[in-house]
Amino acid sequence: MFYDHHFIGMHWVWWIIITLIILLTVFNVLPYRYSSSKSSEAPLDILKKRFARGEIEKEEYKERKRIIEENHNP
Repeated sequence: MFYDHHFIGMHWVWWIIITLIILLTVFNVLPYRYSSSKSSEAPLDILKKRFARGEIEKEEYKERKRIIEENHNP
């Protein structure tokens, strides 16, 4: 019954599946490629951002800032 007509146009499903796989691969790989090429931020800038977001407390901020300044200013 269906063997002579190959399910009458079901081959388009394979094209959709292949296209979806390609799109998912491209959009999952490209963000990683661009994020790795960013220039690195200065350690003090990262520390300031973490403090501003509330990830670290004032005491920890001061201590880490002191350590960073000691290591970058011999």
